[in-house]
Amino acid sequence: MNPDNEVVHAARALTSWTSVVSAATKELSANVAALLERNLVGKSKVDKAALAGLDTLSKEFLAKNSFAVGAGTFFAHESVAEGSQALDWWSRKESGTIAPLNFDLTPGSSRYYDYEKLPFFSMAESTGEQTLWGPYIDYLGFEEYILTFTAPFSVHGHFTGVAGCDIRLKDLEPRLMPILRSIPGDAALINASNRVILGNSGMYLVGERVKPGSPERRQLELDVPHLGLSLIYTA
Repeated sequence: MNPDNEVVHAARALTSWTSVVSAATKELSANVAALLERNLVGKSKVDKAALAGLDTLSKEFLAKNSFAVGAGTFFAHESVAEGSQALDWWSRKESGTIAPLNFDLTPGSSRYYDYEKLPFFSMAESTGEQTLWGPYIDYLGFEEYILTFTAPFSVHGHFTGVAGCDIRLKDLEPRLMPILRSIPGDAALINASNRVILGNSGMYLVGERVKPGSPERRQLELDVPHLGLSLIYTA
């Protein structure tokens, strides 16, 4: 097998795996929308009663998809009734138990989680498409490098929020590193901002931005709509 064939096979394998995550995220978003459509009959905003069963969707997602460490829903503030919770996020603990992950939603506090301004929410809202954000260090959650996949959902024709999942880089490595290491030479999976998600050598460090201009470096886009993923490698 020549190097070009190895790169193509690796790109296909990365596309296949990422497509699984993408499909699972979109399915979660669709399930959240369907549940809220039923629970919000006759109501204009999400209240406590409308959240009934939402936690079950997140728990089932985490039970089914071992690659994820967190899953749940973030609501647009304008879609939430006064006094109701604006998010419902669950995480898998080291023990394997699944528990709610709490955030500080108090404006002005030192750990205020203003999620509507973060790319996983704002980009999904503005584009109406699935979004991938990361890798980034989640200081207000897991406090380690993660990727966040989200997909927007609407209720009664109005954007209501996003649903998605978190994946830790340390959980991603055993799944994707063998694929990257099948490529001779330096290679890495990068995001739409040209930041390294995972590399097969010290040439590409997690989170660093890859600068254009190297004549030896080639880039192959992965066929996963809207996520902006690419495989870079040394020719």
